[in-house]
Amino acid sequence: MDRFPTATEGLPAAVVTETLDLANGDRLQLEIAPVTKRVAGETVRMLAYNGSIPGPTLRVPQGAEIEVTVVNRGDMETTVHWHGLRLDYRSDGTHETQAPIPVGGSYSCRVAFPDPGVYWYHPHIREDYGQEMGLYGNVLVVPSDLGYWGPVNRELLLTLDDVLLEDGAIAPFSRDETNYVAMGRFGNVMLISGEPDLSLEARAGEVVRLYLTNTANTRVFNAGIAGARTKLVGGDSGRCEHEELVDSVVIAPSERAVVEVLFDRPGRATLENRTPLRSTPLAVVTVADPPVEPSLAARFEELRVDPELAAERERLAPMLRAEPGKTLALVAEMDMGAADAGPYACPMHPEVVRDAPGSCPECGMKLLPAALIAEAGDEHAHEHDHHEHAHEHEHHGHHDHEAGGIEWEDDMVAVNRMTTPANTRWKLIDRETGAENADIDWRFVVGERVKIRLVNEMDSDHPMHHPFHVHGAGRFLILSRDGVPEPNLVWKDSVLVRTGETVDLMLEVTNAGIWMAHCHIAEHHESGMMFSFRVDPA
Repeated sequence: MDRFPTATEGLPAAVVTETLDLANGDRLQLEIAPVTKRVAGETVRMLAYNGSIPGPTLRVPQGAEIEVTVVNRGDMETTVHWHGLRLDYRSDGTHETQAPIPVGGSYSCRVAFPDPGVYWYHPHIREDYGQEMGLYGNVLVVPSDLGYWGPVNRELLLTLDDVLLEDGAIAPFSRDETNYVAMGRFGNVMLISGEPDLSLEARAGEVVRLYLTNTANTRVFNAGIAGARTKLVGGDSGRCEHEELVDSVVIAPSERAVVEVLFDRPGRATLENRTPLRSTPLAVVTVADPPVEPSLAARFEELRVDPELAAERERLAPMLRAEPGKTLALVAEMDMGAADAGPYACPMHPEVVRDAPGSCPECGMKLLPAALIAEAGDEHAHEHDHHEHAHEHEHHGHHDHEAGGIEWEDDMVAVNRMTTPANTRWKLIDRETGAENADIDWRFVVGERVKIRLVNEMDSDHPMHHPFHVHGAGRFLILSRDGVPEPNLVWKDSVLVRTGETVDLMLEVTNAGIWMAHCHIAEHHESGMMFSFRVDPA
């Protein structure tokens, strides 16, 4: 296949991510270009914004607007999407609203920051390739209300990511076709703020606000901190209805979580990814004496309530009982082999074997010809002998990786690798009209509050979770999951819809233009699981 380059000769090494404090009216240039980076003992070719992975962290005041010029010295035409920001649709950075930036070209736009919280930027053409290679960066919008967040000693932004290494390089990408379409491309090396071995420092008694962003192609993180106390205070677009003490937070691709951490004693604390099989260290925090001054430990115990969202809960009561204005089903179709090529097996549960086509009783996945599964495994092992170690979870109990409606790991690496848009089609289906993906034609008006139902169908060739993202036409609140009202409201732009789950949300429509909605598993998005909708002025 025609692959994107992996050579490292002559490329500059990635630099440390810088924080840029920007004011209203400032100008910013972002340059996309290849760099080298040390990952798990290998020097690999990646892509960077302004030479760093993640790209520059932009710190801007709420209400500001800046001018951004993007210069493309990368591998392919691209755009930059400003994820979660409610801005002018012509600056949203999709192929629907701007011409792609050619290699060697540039593009300028104005980017607005109306809401406090943590946001990010990334490509919106071949996201599967660009994000995996390192094209992502954070935006911190500082609230105009000085008391918006609780008191902390300092703030820290962290991106949660993974990357797939094979044969001393990032696993290859075709220029022509996305693979790993069934489950998305899981990595075998974790990267926290771009680093495989991140070490941090804190003082005893220090309270640190962490802004966590999941920039991975498909992996869901369950982030917790051993050796410290954690309080959830915010999400995608600002603070929660009520703060709560938590052990960990589940963060799907594109979601953000804002937590405050009290390092209450000297020693060592560890940021971990906690899944049903294991806890994987992500970053180590060395907590040292003498204790920090001033101590904010007593203030950490306060669990504040957001008055705006408390009022929204009362306002949403009638909508909870109402029928949805729109319903989307999330479905997969797979065509991996001839129907008469039995016996049939489940690639995720190989003990399930049948003489006739059907579905797996364990996970609902379409059974595939056993010969195809074996052939895929043989080819994969031949090409990448070390891959068995990198994905050692293939040899464990498969059912352990699907828990709580989330696929925590890739349980069918060989088959997943050979899935492409040609044999695996992910669909968003409008249940009212039957329209699918790009044929869906929704229209809203600024000022509407629309109830949207997302149904993650079990009657699907590969049931799995989906992080559903709505671009900056507005923001939404989750109303309920499987009919149970959401216990802690927060304004969002992405929601994790677990396997078999039904999620109701209320979209507050605020911005006119042409907008996109899609699954934020990059490979699902690239396989067509997306559509555009229009918002007319009031």
